[in-house]
Amino acid sequence: MQVVGYQRPDLALLVTSDAASGAVEPIPLLPDERLEYGLGSRHCAGALTADGHVPCSNPTAPYCEAHASTWVCARCTGTCLKDEMDCYREHAVYLAAFAPATFKVGVTRLERLETRLREQGADRAAHVHTVSNGRIARELEAEIARSITDRVRVPEKVAGLHRAVDEAAWEALLDGFDVVDRFAFDYGLALDDQPLPETMATGTVVGTKGRLLVLERAGGTYAVDARDLVGYELREGASERELQSSLSRF
Repeated sequence: MQVVGYQRPDLALLVTSDAASGAVEPIPLLPDERLEYGLGSRHCAGALTADGHVPCSNPTAPYCEAHASTWVCARCTGTCLKDEMDCYREHAVYLAAFAPATFKVGVTRLERLETRLREQGADRAAHVHTVSNGRIARELEAEIARSITDRVRVPEKVAGLHRAVDEAAWEALLDGFDVVDRFAFDYGLALDDQPLPETMATGTVVGTKGRLLVLERAGGTYAVDARDLVGYELREGASERELQSSLSRF
């Protein structure tokens, strides 16, 4: 059984156990669920298509050159990178807060705004512009990104999993914008200490936030980036690998 992807905002691992059929099944990551998988070899996760999974045995993981893809819209700054611009739906420009005080700017289709924020694991967010198409949205994003980052890396998100948002800093940031709507998200983690980053699929699910999976194991708490599991073959049975002790154990 290989991990061939993951889905959000309700995080689940996508696995396939029958390469011939191409069938893909989700492993829901619900609070209090027990995961008991060891990690085997890792190779390219292939591709997910409308017809199912296309396997690949190339050793590069999570994807080999043939199956790596980049969403060109993510690199757009208002000058379309496609042969023909096709993002004509209304778009939202937003600011997102990740505890305690990491703030980013982003864009998404208006109807996906709340879903996109939950996919990223944002703690707070503010919708600051509504525009008629993606090109205008990307132009605004590029302008705002001169002073506010447009990317938050996973280690920064892990470092804030047990923290609250600095509300004073967040409100000070929003003072410079005409806010259309606000959002606040609670992922139910209730952590006292920062989980240690790990790559594993054994433990009791504490909860999820964006693509981060928080597991409790042997008295410690660990944060797993779902993308780091993609490509691994899963073995039935709990892993017995020794782990670094969680900070909560001291």
